[in-house]
Amino acid sequence: MRHTLPIAPQFYVTAPQPCPYLEGRMERKLFTSLQGNGVEQLNSSLSQQGFRRSQNVLYRPSCSDCSACMSARINVDAFKPTRSQRKTYNRSRYLERRATSPWATEDQYALFREYLDQRHADGGMADMDVFEYAAMVEETPIRTRVIEYMDPERNALTAVALTDVLEDGLSMVYSFYTPDLPQNSLGTFMVLDHIEIAREAGLPYVYLGYWVAGSQKMGYKANFSGLEVYFGGQWTPLKDPAAFEAEDHPLSSAPIAEQVANIHLPQGQHPSKR
Repeated sequence: MRHTLPIAPQFYVTAPQPCPYLEGRMERKLFTSLQGNGVEQLNSSLSQQGFRRSQNVLYRPSCSDCSACMSARINVDAFKPTRSQRKTYNRSRYLERRATSPWATEDQYALFREYLDQRHADGGMADMDVFEYAAMVEETPIRTRVIEYMDPERNALTAVALTDVLEDGLSMVYSFYTPDLPQNSLGTFMVLDHIEIAREAGLPYVYLGYWVAGSQKMGYKANFSGLEVYFGGQWTPLKDPAAFEAEDHPLSSAPIAEQVANIHLPQGQHPSKR
């Protein structure tokens, strides 16, 4: 009888490129592919260790002279909305939520383009065409949902979130919305609504991507109570953002080999670096 052994994920490092969050810095990512059996477990396990998914790749920052980018998640039980957040949520509760399979549509892409053109015209995704958008949505080997928010009066797609369902929570992979309703703070609304979805499903966390110490662009995530960041190999409540400012120091980042050696994989697999 022939037995096959599970193939351990291979980890790779990208070439340095300009950091989109901190001026004058260079970023580098540690990544592996999602393929073969057990991808759901691998995605959940690595997400719990600060990784994020992009199509069939899992990655996390691994910069040589900075560790200011930290994966962030909201502890649903610890979250208490502020008065402003309650107003934001109530302001857009008229929107109808619809969860669908990860399938790209023309209406989604039109809203995506409008969002990028007005909010992130100089960003890294500004040149994405409809085929690249479809790949971002549809190329997923794990349990993913597209959460659409519709304006019932206008029958118009107003906001969209691409969301992964993990063992312990929801991971907001990417979200976008109409820029014509700035007073509605739709980005904040979608985070608040995902907290409600997680609570209804009995899931303890909502993963938000990265909070970056010293970056105004990512500073809004610190406005959510119950926020935790993956720091020093464990999840730590973000009580004082200023306490993490030293993480942009050149000596704050561990060597790649040490980072890979400390990754825990499901089923006792052992990571290796290429």
